[in-house]
Amino acid sequence: MREQEYPKPRSSGRPQGGRRRAVAVAAALAVGVMTMGVLAPTAASAAGPDAVQQGLNTLVSEDGMPAALASVQDRAGRTRTYTAGVGDLATGSKVPDDGQVRIGSNTKAFTAVVVLQLVAERRIRLDAFVDTYLPGLVRGDGIDGRRITVRQLLQHTSGLPNYSDHLGEDVRYFAPRELVGIALRHKAAFDPGTSWAYSNTNYVLAGLIVQKVTRRPLAEEIDQRIVKRLGLRHTYFPAPRDATIREPHPRGYYRDSAAAPLLDVTETDPSWGWAAGQLVSTDSDLNRFFTALLAGRLLPAAQLAQMRTTVPAEDTFGPGARYGLGLVSRPLPCGRGLLWGHGGSFPGYETRGGATDDGRAVNVAVTVQLTDQASRQRVDEVVDTALCR
Repeated sequence: MREQEYPKPRSSGRPQGGRRRAVAVAAALAVGVMTMGVLAPTAASAAGPDAVQQGLNTLVSEDGMPAALASVQDRAGRTRTYTAGVGDLATGSKVPDDGQVRIGSNTKAFTAVVVLQLVAERRIRLDAFVDTYLPGLVRGDGIDGRRITVRQLLQHTSGLPNYSDHLGEDVRYFAPRELVGIALRHKAAFDPGTSWAYSNTNYVLAGLIVQKVTRRPLAEEIDQRIVKRLGLRHTYFPAPRDATIREPHPRGYYRDSAAAPLLDVTETDPSWGWAAGQLVSTDSDLNRFFTALLAGRLLPAAQLAQMRTTVPAEDTFGPGARYGLGLVSRPLPCGRGLLWGHGGSFPGYETRGGATDDGRAVNVAVTVQLTDQASRQRVDEVVDTALCR
């Protein structure tokens, strides 16, 4: 799965001598630290250690993830949180309970909700062309905003090139229109509506449409329409050039290859994600968001039905997965219905999970960006364990 691809990150530059060597040594020592109590289960049953805790422990001890965090919400809204590993490889500090992380492409679900709220208010039409709102902006080789609809942006059926495939190692502040410009230098992947391909460019354009229609920053619209409405106290859209994470959080890491040292990339300019991937949140806030969404607390029934109208997306999201309008569904392996969510990958962090129609929700975060399907599958297995037990 390749939900979110960004410039190759650099170290955050915190003042530590011999940065690469120190991180590599800390990673090598991490397993030894864990055996002394960091991986001790925080929840247990009469039958033995909690299965979710065991899953997180395995992600750290066997898969080499510096830290893993999870939040599990039952049908009654009761929440249990979990941690494993260490929050900072350089210091060995504890993982903050339900700490903030960069949630990457989960941001797309928030952006899509705002667009669909504006559809319900009759300020945007799903089947209107992009040029209706951004006249003349979208032009290129096989690309024409007069032929691409808002719906096609939200469902990744526009054929637009993915700008984040072409950012290289240029880690800096990017304005949204600059990201669109990078995409437009490349040829369309296919004619609008004829196929499906994941592209962050779609959601940057959706965010620009929100700003054009409301005459307000996208960050303010997400904050007012979703974050404050649901009381998501630990979710926010970083301000321009804000490279920090505000509240207690585990450090995030990146490695070029399995043999390469882990680099601390916690502090980074997230503007390259913008409407496609810039939000910071927690596992518990994500659970509240997805359960509220499925329960109809954010969208009228007609717009929620549109959001849940899906097309196949197995090549990107795995067996049985389908993509709606900023919302992904996949069948649970135990046959207990569908999981609705999105998932996100951002340098330093990976988040997986979602909610079910009966009110259960799980999100799992790890503190390294995953680059292979096998690793993502193992994180998904922890999610499935929580929902299927």
